[in-house]
Parts: sequence; C-alpha cells; structure tokens
Amino acid sequence: MLYLHDVWVNWFEGEENGYNVCHFHEWRKDDSVELLDQVPLLKVESVLFNYIENDLQELPQSLLEEIFQKSYIRKNHERIQLDYCFVVTDGLGILAVDTIGYNIPIRKSRLIPRQEQLVYDMIENSDYADYPFTKNVKMEKEYHILSPSPEIMNGLTRKERQLKQLLFMALDQLKSTCNVAEVRYWYTEWNPVHYREIQEMSFDEVWVQLFEETRHGWSLKHQHFCEHLVKGQPFFEKLWELEQHPKVN
Repeated sequence: MLYLHDVWVNWFEGEENGYNVCHFHEWRKDDSVELLDQVPLLKVESVLFNYIENDLQELPQSLLEEIFQKSYIRKNHERIQLDYCFVVTDGLGILAVDTIGYNIPIRKSRLIPRQEQLVYDMIENSDYADYPFTKNVKMEKEYHILSPSPEIMNGLTRKERQLKQLLFMALDQLKSTCNVAEVRYWYTEWNPVHYREIQEMSFDEVWVQLFEETRHGWSLKHQHFCEHLVKGQPFFEKLWELEQHPKVN
C-alpha cells in the first residue's frame, strides 16, 4: 500500500457536492487546516472516485477494511490514530477523506499543489484498486434548489458559490410563504421590465420564472438582488456578512 506523509488538509464536512470542497487557492485563513502524519493513498476507477467525491453514500466495505487504522493525524505534538482516513485519486482528481468513524465520507479535503503532484508521481505506474460497490438506486442523487447541480456552480469562485447557495435558500423560503404579492414584488425587483405581466401571473408561475432567471451564472445583479432578499432575516444576514469579509490567504 502507498502512503503519504505530512499532508495538510482543510476539511469540508457533510459536503455531498465536490464543488464545495475547495481547492487550495480558495482556502481561507479562518479555515481549520490540519496535518495528517500518515495516510494511505488509493488509486481507483473514476466511477468510484466520483461516487466518493459527489455523494454521501456508504463506502465499499473492502476499502474500509483495507485502510482501517492506517492513518494518523498530528495535533499538539501528539500522533492520533484515525479509523477510516485515506487519500483517493482516479489519476485526474484527488481527494482526502475522513469518515470520523462512520462508513460514509463525512469530511473531504483537497491537497496543496505540491502534494497533488506527489500523488500523480506516486500512482503513475500503479494499477487501479478494485473495491466492488453497489450504488443504492433508491438513493440516486437528485439535484435541487438546496443542492444545485455542478453545471450551475461551475466557474464560480468560493464566495460566489456561497452567495448563490444563500440566494437559493432565500428563494426556497420565499416559495414556502405562498404569498403571491410578495413573490410578485421580488420578481419585479429582479425584472422590472415585465411589471404588468407579473401582476397577472399566479404564485407558481412567478416563482418558477424567478428561479429560472436567477439560477444560471453570477453577476452584480445577482449579488444586489441577494442582498436585498435576505435583508431583515437575521440568519441569512449573518451568512451574507460572513461572505463579505472572508479571511483569505
């Protein structure tokens, strides 16, 4: 088995979408970065890598058995053993995973560029490991407003992704109100040109149109709209403020 040593990780917990596991250039000073003293390195087929990267389903039992208690994290000069922690690659993407004792990939991290290059060098002539797994068809992944598809998030910065997800959370809450006057007001804010037509539309028609017009891309128009939409809602306002002054590297 291959091993990496002295691996810096920045855990993103409970992320089912790989686009939210930020690459090194998007790490921030207030992220919780840790040092893995030792961690197994696995080379797997892309179908398994994508399953681990973009879902929170059970990992193959054979994989878990192979890497059991073979990782150590260094904290305050202590070397602490981890039950199920590993770095996985398909030769293209690279991901560190820690299940925190469970059988699903709870915590995920990217690696720093120097260690990514080391991974590519180490696995260049290695065979793909075979870990049979059956994807639960009943739990087939479905993207929705609170878990947007990668195509909606591709090309955005960390801040833009966070604000876009905040916008979607606010829109989802707006939908739950079933208040036709309110949703018409917000769609008019977004698209004032169609004011007259909006007044004749039903609640569902307005909300769907608003979502369809805001779901693609990110712009200053999106940002201003999001800021106005979350105003007066303490939880959303807090999330908004956190993204306005991130402690970047």
